[in-house]
Amino acid sequence: MNNNDVLRRLRYTFNFNDKQMVAIFASAGENVSREQISQWLKKDDDSDFVALFDSNLAVFLNGFINEKRGKKPGPQPSPEKRLSNNIILTKLKIALNLQSEQIIELLKTVNFNLGKAELSAFSRKIDHKHYRECKDQVLRNLLQAIDKTYHVERTSKIVKPTVNTQKSPSSSSKTNNNTKPYTKKKIDKPTPTSPWVEGARPNASSIYINPNKKDEPKRQRLKLTK
Repeated sequence: MNNNDVLRRLRYTFNFNDKQMVAIFASAGENVSREQISQWLKKDDDSDFVALFDSNLAVFLNGFINEKRGKKPGPQPSPEKRLSNNIILTKLKIALNLQSEQIIELLKTVNFNLGKAELSAFSRKIDHKHYRECKDQVLRNLLQAIDKTYHVERTSKIVKPTVNTQKSPSSSSKTNNNTKPYTKKKIDKPTPTSPWVEGARPNASSIYINPNKKDEPKRQRLKLTK
């Protein structure tokens, strides 16, 4: 494994965005740009890929410890100029506050068995007689087990539904099944023979006389006297 692999896996597992990645580096005393982050995260065969130096990964892992355990007051530890799998494993152990038994159990989740004595040998100083080099296979399986246990899912943005206040044309045309649809009553056109038609009528020339009507006395003329 190379340094870029470790950076990519940790970013993916904990779902760090570019802003968070920049902040993690800054908390350990190194200012980096988003462009640098993007180049380090590119695939090895990408034309924009830039190899991540040991010192840069050491800074990130120190910042990762600050992110997970809290930043201690005072000066930050100096990043190692040369990194090994043993140092990376130790920094991951500190950041996630893992005991040896927990690391062994984590590795079992990805079907990788590691003895406690062998794990302890990875933490020895290089000049110790029981020191053992941590191989890529061990570190790769550990990062896989960490991802399986600590993976942070990306949260999707909640889109609020828009309320359409305008009534659809089809909704206004719907009628209740229990009510009959309204139909306009057809009115026959008037004909000349209809009794209510204004104008010429067959009996228009005859005058109606009420047989029960009494004759009124003629108004007498008053004679004027001089």
